[in-house]
Order: sequence, then structure tokens, then C-alpha cells
Amino acid sequence: MKLQHNLGGLEGLDPINVEKQVFVEPWEKRIFGIHTAMMALSNHLDTSLPNYEIAKVPTQFKSFWTWGHLRKGAEAMHPFEYFRLRYYEKWLGGISGFFVEEGYFTQEELDTRTAEFLEDSTKAAAPLPKGGKAGIDTQVDKYLREGDSPMRPAPAPPKFKVGDRVKVKNVHPGAHSRLPGQLRDREAVVVLVYEGAFTYFFPTEDGIGTPMPVYSLLFQPQDIWTESLTEPNSVYYNDIFEVYLEAA
Repeated sequence: MKLQHNLGGLEGLDPINVEKQVFVEPWEKRIFGIHTAMMALSNHLDTSLPNYEIAKVPTQFKSFWTWGHLRKGAEAMHPFEYFRLRYYEKWLGGISGFFVEEGYFTQEELDTRTAEFLEDSTKAAAPLPKGGKAGIDTQVDKYLREGDSPMRPAPAPPKFKVGDRVKVKNVHPGAHSRLPGQLRDREAVVVLVYEGAFTYFFPTEDGIGTPMPVYSLLFQPQDIWTESLTEPNSVYYNDIFEVYLEAA
């Protein structure tokens, strides 16, 4: 399992970044905006909730992009690079790599532009051009207000109910996982079964992707960590996809 999938209780990760500003550098706002626009123009939105007529939007972006893709790009990095880079630097790397993979520009073009910005930093901070296509602006604004729900109709009743004791499976995470590594092989009690079913937009090697129930689980910290890492009279909650669970 990659280190960045298994941080719970890991010691020696200092110094911890306690930066309280949402954006520290001006370029971080731009990266956030690019990611938001990519989500708002993703080609899967014609089948999402709510439904968007994305085929009618006059955009040249024709790819599938969600929060999951952004996370997958970050977690595909070498663990040392993952911890070395700042938050939005990880975003920048994942988004840039995605555009290269999808053929919007080549690695050589990206390297050339990067070298230009490194030589003259004022170019990187230059204002964006004004104007644009109204249909794109309308779609991005609509997406910001209405979003894209992962909830779907439940294909089958939940396997577990409140009060059931379950065990988290020991699954191989692959390139990307939504299962915290410290919970593998641990037991917990179901305290909430969320209404409906939830998808993760695209399939992962460890089983999520199709709509399924999600459970809120209560763990005892001493069942996960050593006594020196736990607080007295505390409990630990985590929301887990059904595919990661089995009866204890």
C-alpha cells in the first residue's frame, strides 16, 4: 500500500503545515478555477444528477474529469514527491499530466512553456484574457450552484444494518483507493446506513465505481492504534463503501 493511503497514526511526519489561507500564491486560484471548469465541462454530466445538456455547451474540453481523477493523479505520485510538494502543486501536476495524456498538448509543449515562465515569472502572473463563450460561462456557473451528486438509485438492499459488527477487508488499493490503510482488517459497528447508493464516478482496482450503500462505522481507537496514540474515552468514525466490508 502506498504511504499516502496509510497515514492514520503514522508518526514522524513533521513539520505539519498549519497554513490557514485558502490560497497562498496567486497561481493557486487559477489552478482551482481550472479544476472547477474541468468538472463543470466533464463529458459525464449528461448522465449525472442533476442532468446537464453538456453536449450543447460550446467547449473544446471533451474529457471525463471529477474529484476522483484529481485524487488519483495526486496519489499516483511517488510518496516522497507527494509529501514534498504543496497542496496545489499536486493539483498542478495531476491536471497537467491529464491534459498531456488526453492529447490537449504534448509534454514538449508543456516543458517549453514551463521554461518560459521560470525565466520570466511575470508571464505566469499575467491577467487572463477577458471574455469567452457565454455558453461555457453559463454551464460553469450552473455547476457551481447545482453540483454533481454521486447518489444513485440503490441496485440492491444494504447488506448490513445499524448495530451489525463488520470487518474491513484487506484489499489491495491499486493506484487509488478510498479506504484508509489503517482500517484494513479492523472491526467496527455500523451506526448509520446512508439513504440511497453512492458511486465513485469511475471504477478503481479495489472495487468501487458502481453504486452501492455507504455506512458510517464506529471504531474503538485501541483496536486500530497503540495505546500511546489514543485518547481516553474517544471513538473513531469513518464512512466506508460496502465493497470494503464483510460480516465480522
